[in-house]
Amino acid sequence: MAPIAVGDSLPEGALAWFDESDQLQQLSVHSLAAGKKVILFGVPGAFTPTCSMKHVPGFIEKAEELKSKGVDDILLISVNDPFVMKAWAKSYPENKHVKFLADGSGTYTHALGLELDLSEKGLGIRSRRFALLVDNLVVKVANIEEGGAFAVSGAEEILKAL
Repeated sequence: MAPIAVGDSLPEGALAWFDESDQLQQLSVHSLAAGKKVILFGVPGAFTPTCSMKHVPGFIEKAEELKSKGVDDILLISVNDPFVMKAWAKSYPENKHVKFLADGSGTYTHALGLELDLSEKGLGIRSRRFALLVDNLVVKVANIEEGGAFAVSGAEEILKAL
C-alpha cells in the first residue's frame, strides 16, 4: 500500500485516548479532523529515545506557535496500547496541547500506509515516523521519514510549511 500523500483524504478510523476525566474513549479520526487544521504525527514507539527526547518534545515546545499559525489540534499516534500512551503523556507534565492517541493494533497506521516492520528489533509492526498537516481531512503536507531517521517530521518542519 502506498503511503498517504499530499492531496489524499485522511482515512476514517478509530483511535483510543484517555480523556481529562481519565476515561478511555474511542475517537473517530474524522471527528477529530473534520473542519479543522490539524497536525497528525506518528512515532515508532512510546518511551523510545528519539521519540521521547526529540520528536514529541518538539511539538510540545512549539505547540503555542503552531496554534498561533492556525493549527487547531496536534495529534500524536503510536502503535501502543492506550494505557502505555496515557503513561507516556503523563511523563510530559508541561504538555497542554498534544493529544496522545493509541493505535493499539496498528490498524490506522496500516490505513495510512505507514507501517514499519521492526520485528528484527523485537518491536513488531510499528509506525514510520511522520508528520502530516491536514486541513479539513485533506493532507496538505506529508513529511514521512525513511527507516529510523528524524530529519523531516519535526515541529520545525511543519512550522516552515505554515
